[in-house]
Amino acid sequence: MLKHVLRVAALLVVIAIAVVVYLAWPDTAQVPFDRVTGKRPQIVAPREQTLPTVKVADVVGWQGNETPTPAAGLTVKAFAKNLDHPRWLYRLPNGDVLVAETNSPPRRGGGIKGWVMGLLLGKAGAGVPSANRITLLRDADGDGVAEQRHVFMTGLNSPTGMALLDGQLYVANTDSVVRVPYTEGATQIAAKPELVVQLNGGGNHWARTLVAAPDGRTLFVGVGSSSNIAENGLDAEKYRANILEVYPKEKTFRVYASGLRNPQGMAISPFNKQLWTVVNERDMLGSDLAPDYLTQVELGDQFGWPWFYWGGYPDTRVEPARPELQQYSKRPDYALGPHVAALGLTFAGDVKLGDRFAQGAFIGEHGSWNRKPVSGYKVVFVPFAARGFPADGAKPVDVLSGFLDADGKARGRPVGVIGDRTGALLVADDVGNTIWRVAGRK
Repeated sequence: MLKHVLRVAALLVVIAIAVVVYLAWPDTAQVPFDRVTGKRPQIVAPREQTLPTVKVADVVGWQGNETPTPAAGLTVKAFAKNLDHPRWLYRLPNGDVLVAETNSPPRRGGGIKGWVMGLLLGKAGAGVPSANRITLLRDADGDGVAEQRHVFMTGLNSPTGMALLDGQLYVANTDSVVRVPYTEGATQIAAKPELVVQLNGGGNHWARTLVAAPDGRTLFVGVGSSSNIAENGLDAEKYRANILEVYPKEKTFRVYASGLRNPQGMAISPFNKQLWTVVNERDMLGSDLAPDYLTQVELGDQFGWPWFYWGGYPDTRVEPARPELQQYSKRPDYALGPHVAALGLTFAGDVKLGDRFAQGAFIGEHGSWNRKPVSGYKVVFVPFAARGFPADGAKPVDVLSGFLDADGKARGRPVGVIGDRTGALLVADDVGNTIWRVAGRK
């Protein structure tokens, strides 16, 4: 018995040493970050990894009167503080702001993989239980600070997306879309949510986003994959890595677009009323691959996941291969850089921050956990041309930075972004537990 215990202990020591050695020398980026952004990013040869590079910014939070750093000509202050992991925002017609205080549901599975995942989530500030709550924030006096706070909805299951349609408020839980009647000005919803459609939950990428379609009768719902590259089989990815089009009246849905590993922020373009989204791409191809992206999405689009990335580059790890699908893999419109974790999306027009930010998209980048050096941890702006697509040669412009301190530790991590009723930009910071308000100088 003692001999068996000693063997197990020795094996654990070897594993621990191997982990320490691996974490000490992770894959390091070889291409300047700027080159992996824009309409024509540099796509290097993949550097496949058995274990991912792990480089997570330790969380320290905001100290005293610290705030993020706005771009020149802009100001920032807290719209609301002391929230519980605020991830997503929605503005109601009367100007009230709904915030989903939410996080991943309890994750199944133990062992070494579960242990490592737990460590990473805790290190990144995402190890807290989900509040499963939507809170209403009201700035009645218009000073840019929400002086009223109300518990709007509870009893939800890791909710994220919210949208109004035909007098009903729709909420995207991790495993369903539900709705409740909405009355303008209400500060609390007492009605029991009605199930509209069931969604497949579990695995990775738990957050479900939601936006009303321009037709006024359907909803778009983003559902991320349950894995990195379908390593658990395609059966586990049924109706995953898709944008679904939901028909609320009929309580049914169809696949609108596919091959999107984790579509998060969605918004309707003010240029042509088409759907746009930001997408988190795959891991373990090195610190230079693959770029997260911003793209317009049309019915029937297929963006390649899991077999291809960036419009047709094959991922040779995926089996069985599907070379016949390569020609149908749509190239995204704009690369945001590798591993930035692009989550939030809203367009200028709803946000009014002056001429420099008058035409384009604002994107909340939650920040990498698997790249050296880290990327993201900021809000950026992608300039658009008059025809409604990213401008030629345009690179992401920092709008709100400073989420990492001088030692590279995370004060906060931006997620959802929306415009308030005055045209200021609201940014949900789930690690800093704050909603930041960015406005032009008066």
